[in-house]
Amino acid sequence: MGSNQTLITEVTLLGFQAGPALERFLFGLFSLLYAFTLLGNGIILGIICLDPRLHTPMYFFLSHLAIVDMSYASNNVPKMLENFVNQRRTIFFIPCIMQTFLYLAFAHIECLVLVVMSYDRYVAICHPLHYKVIMSWRVCAVLAASSWALSFLLALVHVVLILRLPFCGPHEINHFFCEILSVLKLACADTRLNQVVIFAACVFVLVGPLCLVLISYTRILMAILRIQSGEGRRKAFSTCSSHLCVVGLFFGSAIVMYMVPQSRHPEEQQKILSLFYSLFNPMLNPLIYSLRNAEVKGALRRVLWKERPM
Repeated sequence: MGSNQTLITEVTLLGFQAGPALERFLFGLFSLLYAFTLLGNGIILGIICLDPRLHTPMYFFLSHLAIVDMSYASNNVPKMLENFVNQRRTIFFIPCIMQTFLYLAFAHIECLVLVVMSYDRYVAICHPLHYKVIMSWRVCAVLAASSWALSFLLALVHVVLILRLPFCGPHEINHFFCEILSVLKLACADTRLNQVVIFAACVFVLVGPLCLVLISYTRILMAILRIQSGEGRRKAFSTCSSHLCVVGLFFGSAIVMYMVPQSRHPEEQQKILSLFYSLFNPMLNPLIYSLRNAEVKGALRRVLWKERPM
């Protein structure tokens, strides 16, 4: 294998391989969606910081979700947009590995933050009298810090296992960013250990958390049905349905991507699914939380009214 092996310095991202007219259209469309993603999550983050009424554990974790969504999109989308207008669609190998590392880290963080948010709603609805004790600010800080630290550690494990592999040509990635499965196809060695670790990580950060979320919301649903007040029941359903929409969108696309057997066109399937949870999901999250959450809409009105000149 030594005669065919070469040191990779850069790779080519093939992207969507569309015609010039379609690529210009996609550049405009994805630029607009990316701007909406940053704007929407930035507004959510700003509202939570500015309105004291939203200084609660639920919105503390929602602010982390907004930060992750902006970071997640910013890690993948700018390079994709650059490649739409640049004929030389290359990226140096080290930045490519860094992109893989950050993409994995932010994906893991989002999974764990969504689980913590479901636990927060479970405690708030099923144990309201003990909520402030169980979800103290110290506990919230520990949960948030643990989610970030564990996610970066898991991503580091993946990257270390990638860097142990020898890589040989062709130095082309059939994707719009350095997605881990596409990067592994460049290796000229056995990648079964990498595949096993990826599957184990999926069980740990996708299947396990999803089961915990479903258990939490089963208990929450039973508690909501016992609420006598119609207004209280409506508020609880509104808050929880927003979170379930986000959970379904993210976990569903990620499980299909990494745990369902690949179709006859795995590369195109990966591109569409990656685009969904790299751009569409981060853009939809603030819309879901703002449109279906009366507290967020009320906080936005208060902030806009405060900023309006007398």
